[in-house]
Amino acid sequence: MLIYPAIDLQDGVCVRLVQGRFDDSTRYGDPRKQLAAFAQAGAQWVHIVDLDGAKQGSPAQYELIGELARSADVRIQSGGGVRERAHVEALLDAGVARVVIGSAAVKRPQDVRAWIEAFGAERICCAFDVKRRDDGAFEVVVGGWTAGGGATIEEALAFYPPGALKHILVTDVSRDGILAGPNVELMQTIIAARPDLDVQASGGVATLDDLTTLRGTNAAGAIVGRALYERRFTLEDALAG
Repeated sequence: MLIYPAIDLQDGVCVRLVQGRFDDSTRYGDPRKQLAAFAQAGAQWVHIVDLDGAKQGSPAQYELIGELARSADVRIQSGGGVRERAHVEALLDAGVARVVIGSAAVKRPQDVRAWIEAFGAERICCAFDVKRRDDGAFEVVVGGWTAGGGATIEEALAFYPPGALKHILVTDVSRDGILAGPNVELMQTIIAARPDLDVQASGGVATLDDLTTLRGTNAAGAIVGRALYERRFTLEDALAG
């Protein structure tokens, strides 16, 4: 299982949000220094999110993301505000190895399938951020987690039959940024239903044991953010697991 240390960018600064709330963030400083530290620790990939882009629905910090992509010997997976083919091209041209597409993946799946075909399945990751509804189903949320996407995670994945998509990232928003542990049951359900997909788990990782548990689900990757910033464990230890 790959470990993706996370850098969330807000106004050019590395931050972490609590449950996706833009008004509840903690600032952690210069993303350039953070990326260099992750690279020095041995990270193969780093997950970078343009939070301002996600909120406004169009690129906001792609110049900085391009600078980061060129500055360290790691592969960058990045998204936030990716709504058009031109946004995908801009990130890839800037040096990003894999582009993350969120809202468009559920709102405009036909377009996204065309982008995957054009750029290759290795270079696109669809992010499905979910919240549990009152009926127990997990609904995909969009617009920087500010609105319902009108589809459950099962319905959203059905837009991408086997062969149409390879990489997905699933975040249980209720667990993001609060160190409550990952939603293991949700990951198990998705991985069992779609063994054709490489699933990255996001939200809630607090301990090395959480990563061990996620490895047991056959997740392809895990996004780790706040636990690293608050030194619950080191990236070196996470990678060694």
